[in-house]
Amino acid sequence: MLGSPNANEGHAEWMFPWMGLDGARIWCAIEYGIDLDSRHVPISLEAFLARSSSISAKVKKRAAQIKLILMDVDGTMTDGGVTLLSQSDGTALEIKTFDAHDGQGLTLAHSAGLRTGCITGRESAALLRRAHEMKMEFIYLKQPVKMPAYEEILRSAGVTDSVVAYIGDDLPDIPLLRRVGLAVAVGDAVPEVKKAAHYTTKALAGHGAVREAVELVLKSKGIWEAMIDKARA
Repeated sequence: MLGSPNANEGHAEWMFPWMGLDGARIWCAIEYGIDLDSRHVPISLEAFLARSSSISAKVKKRAAQIKLILMDVDGTMTDGGVTLLSQSDGTALEIKTFDAHDGQGLTLAHSAGLRTGCITGRESAALLRRAHEMKMEFIYLKQPVKMPAYEEILRSAGVTDSVVAYIGDDLPDIPLLRRVGLAVAVGDAVPEVKKAAHYTTKALAGHGAVREAVELVLKSKGIWEAMIDKARA
């Protein structure tokens, strides 16, 4: 926090004590689009957070149309780290870490009838195994330029841009983000990706960002509660 709790705890001034109450409220209004009334009544911290984190109706409308979820891998399905374990023969074994919550999200997506896939610039046996475990239908490795793979997926799946969601984190993802119906940036994506996205997850890459995107789609479709009962390990 940028300050400590005081007599004004629960108000915007608590978060920005050096600004004063009016200054803090004006900053919140500019940054988050919160309306100020003429009486300058303090907004509660809970109300501020609720309104600043709300998902717009336009994003929900986009998410409700999604039938296919595609994603990058390094920095999206993983936290971006690449661990190389040296072998005695001079080669290196690549180790990737995947998130269990993301895995459950992909399982729920399939249970809901959504199709999934990944497009990545790297080749990885670990990724290939994980993608098969997650029953991904479209798996494209070694794709330094992702658009050809994306267009091939559209043809194969028989869908249009408007029903595709794409989750990414870095510059090679931007061309796809600009085309799809729902563009999602992970929480620690580069600024250019966040600017191109319709939605940025609160979760970071490799730590539930994919799950959050899946939940956005399922909740926007109005089927999240029904899918909870279908969750399986």
